Order: sequence, then structure tokens, then C-alpha cells
Amino acid sequence: MDREPVEALREAAAAGVEYDGLSASLDGETLQVAVEDSTTTVDDRRLDDLPEPFVPYVRNWVYWHETAPQRPAFRAFLRWLERANDGEPSAVPERYDALETGVTRTWGQLLLTARLSEGGRRRYELRHVDDRDVPAGDLQVHGGPNDAETIARHDDRDRYRPLKTAPTLRSGWLFPDLGPDEVLSVVSEFYPATIENWFREREGTLDVTHYREAAERQTGRYRSVSELPSEALEWAADACCVDSQCLKRREWDETADEPLDVPRGDGPFPCREPCSLFVAAAKEWTSLEDEATRTYEIELTPSERDQLEAIVDAVADGRVDEIREADLGDGANRYRARYLRAKRFGDVESPAFQETDRTHGSEEDTSD
Repeated sequence: MDREPVEALREAAAAGVEYDGLSASLDGETLQVAVEDSTTTVDDRRLDDLPEPFVPYVRNWVYWHETAPQRPAFRAFLRWLERANDGEPSAVPERYDALETGVTRTWGQLLLTARLSEGGRRRYELRHVDDRDVPAGDLQVHGGPNDAETIARHDDRDRYRPLKTAPTLRSGWLFPDLGPDEVLSVVSEFYPATIENWFREREGTLDVTHYREAAERQTGRYRSVSELPSEALEWAADACCVDSQCLKRREWDETADEPLDVPRGDGPFPCREPCSLFVAAAKEWTSLEDEATRTYEIELTPSERDQLEAIVDAVADGRVDEIREADLGDGANRYRARYLRAKRFGDVESPAFQETDRTHGSEEDTSD
């Protein structure tokens, strides 16, 4: 802001100012300012000439009306970040004391800290939550939204992340000194539209598109997703839309009148409709659900049966790379899996699975 704070406040006081415990009005050419139980008049004094109790209130008003982005969603997010609640009495001096040392919030896997610089301006730091206690010198420093886009593209093992809200954001980076516009751009690059949808939910204007409605809109190769059975939709949501897979909080259901019996998640930002990744997965599951079931028989020891379950669990939970080669007691251990394959699946002339009952369902049995 180029204008002197008192000058900006004087201009606004012509229409009256009431904000965060600060009141300001004009009596002729005299600016009257009130905070808490104190009132002062201002002629040509600058901010630093005001009595001390008034200074943080005026600085606070100037930031929110002259410096901070005025878009309602972004403004609300920055106020949430420093724990300033619109519509409630706000202890500005206490909030400024907290900002001197830093006020921290989490947003998905982001750790955001708001603090005051030496000049009294708000600055923002952003890092991965797993790096909360890592010294800044041990992190790779970045400076803007283009860097955030690069970081968000791959996980810690350099695998492409098709879903930006998956809990797979790589760590080891730091944005140490961002202005209000910059921090909003960086957060939006990491988690697109989450601030806007969070704000709409707070305002009661979040528009939710439920699965059946979203499915009916699909065309071409995705048209079939409207045929996904209700039970399979429950399984799909359980596979994709829980905290271990996505940090959004699911607000959509099968329809407005048919809720899904699946945890919605605990994230701060809502999911207002099935995402493109979910729709793509639903296409595959719709095709799989068209297959008729068959009964198979396999010879396994009890331990081998438990091992198959352990392998499925490890793959589903993304734990395969965590199982060390020396962990031979783990059913999903690579050597144990290879042993099971050699024993039960290695002889193509004598497959482990023997089909005993041809088909179940509407699919016609074409076998001899």
C-alpha cells in the first residue's frame, strides 16, 4: 500500500468504519477513531503518532481493506488462516501478538504459517506437514506458483500424481516468504478450487452434483458409468473417496435421497462432485460388473489363504514398498509371494484354480 494508513482510514471514514473492534468516522474535517473503550481524534497525524492502543487496529483495518485480496473466498481463507473470525468480536492486539511468533494452520498436507515481518506486514510460509520440525536450511526453497505446480506433479518416488488431492504430496520443500496473493496462488496450485469450495460451503452455497446426475452427463466411452450398480458404487467410493486415498471430504452421494454408506472423510475442503479420476475408475468397474460370476476351487493351506489376503491388503493400502525383503513373516513379502507363485501358480498344466461351477448370472455359458 502506497498511501499512509491514516489517510486511507480518513477516506473510508466518510461512510463510517466498523471492523474488528475499530470504529472511525468524520466530524467535519476531524477523524474520530475508537477502539475498545478509548477514543481519539486525528488531524494530520500519521499512524506512528497515534496512541499505542490504536495502532494495531488501524494496521489491521488497512491490511484487510487495502492490501489483502478482496475476493470474498480468498479474504475469508486468509482470515481463517490467522484465526480471525468475521462477525465476531476480534481481539486484534492478541492476534497481532500471535502473528509476531507465527500462526499455523494445516490445509491437506500443507502447513501454512502467517506472521508479521519487521515492517509489520503479513508474510506467509508454506511447507509440507511432514516437514514441520525440519530446519529451513534443510529444505529446498521455492518462490511461486510455478514451483508449486512442479512439486505437485510427482510423489516422493517420482510417480505421476493424477489426483492432486491424494495424500501423496512430496515433502522436502519450503516457500519461506510469500505475500497474500502469492500464498493464495500457491495453495490453489497444490489444491485447485479447494478454497472456493470451502468458502461456498461456509456460505451455504456449495452446489453438489451427485453421482447419478454426473453419470447421466457422460458421453462417448464414459456413457456406461450410469449403469454402475448401487452396491458397486458403494465399493467404488470406499476404494477411492476415503482419507487414505483423497483429502477431500465427499459431499456427494448416489442421489440427493440415496446416501452412500461410506465414510466421507475428515478434510477441511469438500468434494462437490465425482472427479474425473473416479469417473474413469467407474467405467472400468462398470465393465467388470457386467461379467457373470463363476465358482472356482483352489487348494491352499490355511497360511497360504491368509497370505493371499495379506497380498491384496498390501497392494490396496499401498504398503508393498514398505515391506522389506527380510520381513519374511509378512504374507506380502516378495520372497513369500514368489514362493507361493512357484508352488501354486507355476505349473500351467495344473493351474491352482479349478473351475467347478461354470457361470452364475445372466451371461451365457459358451464353454463345451
